[in-house]
Amino acid sequence: MGKFRLRGHKRRNHQKVPREERIPLRSIVPNLVTSLAACAGITSICFSSEGRFKEALWALLVACLCDGVDGRIARLLKASSKLGAELDSLADFVNFGVAPAIFMFHWLTGKFIGGTPISTPVIRLVLSGALFYALCDCFRLARFNTMLEQPTLPFWKPFFTGVPAPGGCWMVLTPAIIYECAITDKSDSFAIFLRHPAFGIFMLLFIGLLMASRLPTISLKSIHIKRRFQLPVMAGALLIIAFLVANFWLTLGVVGFIYMFTIPLTGVIFLKLRAKYERENPNFKQTFFQKQTNFQNKETTNETHD
Repeated sequence: MGKFRLRGHKRRNHQKVPREERIPLRSIVPNLVTSLAACAGITSICFSSEGRFKEALWALLVACLCDGVDGRIARLLKASSKLGAELDSLADFVNFGVAPAIFMFHWLTGKFIGGTPISTPVIRLVLSGALFYALCDCFRLARFNTMLEQPTLPFWKPFFTGVPAPGGCWMVLTPAIIYECAITDKSDSFAIFLRHPAFGIFMLLFIGLLMASRLPTISLKSIHIKRRFQLPVMAGALLIIAFLVANFWLTLGVVGFIYMFTIPLTGVIFLKLRAKYERENPNFKQTFFQKQTNFQNKETTNETHD
């Protein structure tokens, strides 16, 4: 009888947690992957400050891979959330803004170039370029977040506005990738050119401007190919995979340069699509501006109520 009363007493005191206060365990998996990406970016910063540039590149590669899969995992598990979106933006700023900037600063100023020590004014110029690049990445991510819910013109859907943060990261690191992982003779004139502070500052400024600009860049998610081109595209992809297996870092560096040269071609394709859409929809500007005005009025109303 005593045992029976004790068990009943425990059952009466047990309170069930309401369903709205419980979340499935799977919902934290995407945030854990995003946190892992941020940890890899911070680890890259530590490696580059120690002069371990190859290890820093590997850490950034891990961060890039985690950034590429966290959103897909969230959609697969149906665990998307505003917290995850904000965490992803902060992690992207660390991984693709701060970490590459610090990497380039230490890589360009940490050793002698052509037998001549780096002077203090040059170090400050490199620091200025690194800060400019990081701030451009921050601006690009902030603009991307504000444009998520805004109305978008149909001919903009296959394109990004400016170079995406991961693409900018690997483009600005292309000289370091080729120098550290593909060139054996560091005294070669081409190697000295790749690591010269002037070229490094140019890359930081140029790639930073590309990220902050409103230039259209291709979005791989929106690319569709015709059935008759399936075999050539597969052959090209297999060729790239073969090059990656043979010489991973050199192929990655060359792909970074190729991506840079595709930006003008993407601009030409964008202008053709826009001209075609304007011919088919002559009054699209009035409709779009009306949608944009309604969206801005709605945002203003929400801020007033808050």
